[in-house]
Amino acid sequence: MSQEILKRAGDVINAKRDYIGGGMEGHVVLSLIDENGYPTSAAITLSKADGIKWLSFLGDTNSNKTKRIAKCNKACVCLASAEYNITLVGKAEVITDPTAKKEHWQDVFSQYHGDWQDPECCAIRFTTESYNIYFASDDSVASGEL
Repeated sequence: MSQEILKRAGDVINAKRDYIGGGMEGHVVLSLIDENGYPTSAAITLSKADGIKWLSFLGDTNSNKTKRIAKCNKACVCLASAEYNITLVGKAEVITDPTAKKEHWQDVFSQYHGDWQDPECCAIRFTTESYNIYFASDDSVASGEL
């Protein structure tokens, strides 16, 4: 049952990853620790993912997010709706390598950065260490470590 729930969670994440358009449908919430040790959360557009194993986002090298990751890489990603709650806990890293940035690029991001070669553009990769997943349709729950 747990593997089925993990697959369903991966399908939800992939649907968000594949959503290109307006509104919040392609966003997830990324939580980081700020300079005062408090949690902060922000909606961010999902770029790429491998189920619940890892997710990536595009960001700006000068943003609060990247500064916070440099000081404390502990992070949490949450996807929630009336149908599900997927909470992933793990570590985030900032990637500035041009080849890696190109791998995480989607054309929708050109509204923020000209292209993946923009020196201020970076990828943020979140790697899951543990998860808590709930699906309302059948009241299924899974939690554990990867």
